[in-house]
Amino acid sequence: EVQLQAFGGGLVQTGGSLRLSCAASGLTFDDYAIGWLRQVPGKEREVVSCISRSDNTKYYADSVKGRFTISDDNAKNQVYLQMNNLKPDDTAVYYCAAADGYSGLVLNQYDYWGQGTQVTVSS
Repeated sequence: EVQLQAFGGGLVQTGGSLRLSCAASGLTFDDYAIGWLRQVPGKEREVVSCISRSDNTKYYADSVKGRFTISDDNAKNQVYLQMNNLKPDDTAVYYCAAADGYSGLVLNQYDYWGQGTQVTVSS
């Protein structure tokens, strides 16, 4: 059974930093793209960043390039999202998810989801 657990959200001031962690079990990292997605009320969930070990690629949405960094620890089966210089527009529920055999660039590629973790950036 594939399970994903996201944690590390919280309340931070504009310009601050947070690191999100996603603990994965029941899957082999090499077979999946692991992504971080976020959603605010009334808007569609969007892919913020994803990492694919199979083709050694990382993706960042334009809105977070230069501020967010995705990384993984294969030994621990964890994926991290380091978020720096946070802005109020980054406020959202963040989810980690796994896409089996896809790049992870498209929302409907994701097969497994963790619970969300709230990130709130105050102005």
